[in-house]
Amino acid sequence: MVIDAHQHFWKTAAQEQPWRGPDHRILERDFDVDDLVPELDRAGIDGTVLVQSVDEPAENLRLARYAASDRVAGVVAWLPLRDPRSARRELAGLKIPKLVGVRCLIADDPLDWLADPEPLGLFGELADHGLSWDVVPITREQIGAVIKLAEAVPGLRMIIDHLGRPPLETAGWQPWAGQLAELAACPNVAIKLSVGIDALTAWSGWNPSTIERYADHALDLFGPDRVMVASNWPVVELRAGYHTAWTDLSRLALRDRHDPEERRAVLGGSAQRWYRLPTVSGAATRQGVTAPTP
Repeated sequence: MVIDAHQHFWKTAAQEQPWRGPDHRILERDFDVDDLVPELDRAGIDGTVLVQSVDEPAENLRLARYAASDRVAGVVAWLPLRDPRSARRELAGLKIPKLVGVRCLIADDPLDWLADPEPLGLFGELADHGLSWDVVPITREQIGAVIKLAEAVPGLRMIIDHLGRPPLETAGWQPWAGQLAELAACPNVAIKLSVGIDALTAWSGWNPSTIERYADHALDLFGPDRVMVASNWPVVELRAGYHTAWTDLSRLALRDRHDPEERRAVLGGSAQRWYRLPTVSGAATRQGVTAPTP
């Protein structure tokens, strides 16, 4: 299957999105299943991983409704991970079909709480439940805290979103490259080849050649079995339409990669394994469409 490993749905009147600012006017509208399905069909994508975008209990109710779509292969829900007692209550009450992982928005906040006994116990329980953790660590301190957690809870599958926020707008390299190498040294950590809102906002325009060396570095470090292509739709609409973004990111992932197994991995196999996704009946499967080879 071809899987888009990271996308969102939302209705702007239903929730506040504090991460949205004056530069994000294009995102101030509803983005729903009916908006995405034609794009998935056009790109030959079977299913997606739907990821939370707001830190509140009502977000999980919305995710549960969206999960009814046969194009949603898995859902990454919200949990208040900083507060293990509240997180356990929320987890016990979740009724989300296809629940595969959890996340909360961390921005550049300190993550020293990850080393406390209560959160460590919670992450151990998440691992026992077969749930993964999505996170975007960007500071030196955050990277260190995430690595310590990966070592302390080796059974927890951890997925770094959006290439760990490379400095696309400055074409910088360090400390990002070194930090990514440290994360890749943890065997229970995978990464998404996608672009997050901070980089998209700071970037002057969509230019896949700018992403090339960052994508190559991630693939060299993690290997195709720990890299998954992800659109980050609709956030990516800040700089590119869905089809353009997916095609360009896929080309970067497949560049100089001729082994069929490796190609299948980055376009869906890795997402299936890391999220333990069930089979979905998407456009490529139902209509006999062959996913395009970027």
